[in-house]
Amino acid sequence: DTTSFRRNMRRYSPLISDPHSMRIAFLTAGGIAPCLSASIGGLIEHYNEIAPEADLMGYLNGYQGLLLGNSYDFPQAVRQRAAVFYSFGGSPIGNSRVKLTNVTDCENRGLVKPGEDPLKVAADRLVADKVDVLHTIGGDDTNTTAADLAAFLMENDYPLTVVGMPKTIDNDVYPIKQTLGAATAADNSARFFRNIANENTTSKRQLIIHEVMGRHCGWLTGRAGHLYHESLRNYDWMPEALLTQFRWDVDAIWVPEMEITLEDEIERLNEKMNEHDSVNIFLSEGAGLDNIIAELKADGKEPAKDAFGHYRLDDVNVGKWFSSKLKDKLGAEKVLVQKSGYFARSAAPNSEDLELIKRSASHAAESAMRGESGVAGLDEENGGTMSTIAFPRIKGGKPFDINETWFTKTLEEIGQPKGRRIESH
Repeated sequence: DTTSFRRNMRRYSPLISDPHSMRIAFLTAGGIAPCLSASIGGLIEHYNEIAPEADLMGYLNGYQGLLLGNSYDFPQAVRQRAAVFYSFGGSPIGNSRVKLTNVTDCENRGLVKPGEDPLKVAADRLVADKVDVLHTIGGDDTNTTAADLAAFLMENDYPLTVVGMPKTIDNDVYPIKQTLGAATAADNSARFFRNIANENTTSKRQLIIHEVMGRHCGWLTGRAGHLYHESLRNYDWMPEALLTQFRWDVDAIWVPEMEITLEDEIERLNEKMNEHDSVNIFLSEGAGLDNIIAELKADGKEPAKDAFGHYRLDDVNVGKWFSSKLKDKLGAEKVLVQKSGYFARSAAPNSEDLELIKRSASHAAESAMRGESGVAGLDEENGGTMSTIAFPRIKGGKPFDINETWFTKTLEEIGQPKGRRIESH
């Protein structure tokens, strides 16, 4: 259980008595997000204060680099200019999607030799590199993999502290109130559509589908739709020149957590199309995913899966599927499907995110110095305070709460029925 896990990890991860001899490693994993580079910068800056003589290194391309022994030592020149990291998106030390308990996948990719246990290979590498602290920066997959590694280390008496930082633009990790990178991604998804929306002028009866990342959670889609809708209040509209908010506004926001009756929505959206000659839809890439997968399987076209067993959504192409269902029903003369995912997730952090990243990095470093393993994040079950959350409590799949006031208000203003909440999907 959580209590015994934390007690044992403290046993095998004792308080560092000599910070000067410490070796601290970072790795970033999973898809990129607007917090990875900044998280490294935040960790370096704080370690410059509390452990200036400690050695800092990064494993290149996440767990892949850890398995292959590919790493980079941060020189003093980098440590002295750590704030530069805050201006960049992505991760300078690179990412990958590797699940250490998926032995077959690790073997097939040449990350371990046949018969080797990836967890042991990773642990042995950390010991060989004399690492005292490992910081994992990633989402639920990254940190549940870190939990597997931490448990293995604990069971086999490897003295190491593992402290994660919760990255994901989906904001869907239990029990994290706000994950790193999500606020920036929502802001940039809205910014992306502010340009795309002008495409409504290219033809009569224009349908624009803005496909937003979010496999199971609609938070990013909902938040982006809300921010875009709110931004239109700042426009200087001129109805006399046919420049009206109605034509540029969001007409529908579809997320996985909300049951959508497509027939009813088509009827409502036809009225919008007839009224202002265009329809704009914010679509989560996870909306309707089960139906689409079932349809593809029936046609003998089941999409490939990644190392974590997730369907590769680029192969599913949710936006294209919905556009094929809606084009004729809405009498659209032109359909445009645009994906903001890579634009949003590759941005540098905004001010809101950067403040949270710095707080999280400071807490993660302090936790590591205490020898306390876990994930540094805002704990919803602890009043939303910054805490070191035990690894067994970390899991993905947290749904978006469609009853959030800002979301229900947006739906009301764009004329979309809230719909029934789907409890599991």
